[in-house]
Amino acid sequence: MSTSFETYQKRRLRSSYLSVIISISLVLFLVGVLGLIVLKTNSIAKHFKEKVSITIFLKDNAKNRDVEILKAELKKAEYTKSVTYISKKEAAKKYSEEIGEDFVNFLGDNPLKNAIDISLKSEFVTPEKMASIEKNLLIRSIVAEITYDKPLIELLTKNINRLSFWMLLFSSLFTLIAVVLINSSIRLSVYSKRFTIKTMQMVGATKGFIRVPFIWKSIQLGVLGAMVSIIGLLAFIMYIDSTIPELEMLSNYKILAILFAAIIGLGILITWISTFFATQRFLNLRTEELYY
Repeated sequence: MSTSFETYQKRRLRSSYLSVIISISLVLFLVGVLGLIVLKTNSIAKHFKEKVSITIFLKDNAKNRDVEILKAELKKAEYTKSVTYISKKEAAKKYSEEIGEDFVNFLGDNPLKNAIDISLKSEFVTPEKMASIEKNLLIRSIVAEITYDKPLIELLTKNINRLSFWMLLFSSLFTLIAVVLINSSIRLSVYSKRFTIKTMQMVGATKGFIRVPFIWKSIQLGVLGAMVSIIGLLAFIMYIDSTIPELEMLSNYKILAILFAAIIGLGILITWISTFFATQRFLNLRTEELYY
């Protein structure tokens, strides 16, 4: 009879642990998917921002030496990603190919100017910073004009800021939900052992001594749940990458490593805190209150 009861208790305990692991893994998987969306949103925003360029049109009387000095300074500038020099002859050839007609022969002269295209780093693609760059460049004596798509920059910045705000809001809300769900699973697991906790306390065990094995076991469950969620997340990423390769889901291993480490860390942190407060609650209850 005793053996049957012990077998039943072990099965019940394993079932309890399994339910906690499943709960943790499902919640952390969803958190991981949201984290991946946030990270890829920033990556995609950076990609589009770095497509933005500023074109500097040079005066016709600009000396080659002055142009080379300007190009060298631009390459060293903190806002520059790349610098491309386009001569008026190259610009005329490209434009003629686009319109399908040699407009230089028709006009008898090439009205275009030598130009320098600057591709900017993503953090400098804002209306304020680009206006400041434009102002600093216009004071150069060899610069005739500077052009870039100002309405596009304003629209891009506005939409990215709006998207970042909502993603931050959803991330915070979802993380809170994850904490609540995992906390509930841990509390139920500890609740099933409340009489064991009280028995240990009655025979003289300190609160810290009682709490440590529960916390250690919960951390183990948290790590297991996190590993299961990472396996599921990796399978999800590989599926998306094979279906929509343009998103380049597997292109940055560093970001994925940070995401997986954050999932493991979150699993450990939530289970540790939840177990600490759950055991503390039952340690502070009187014996007769355990039945309610």
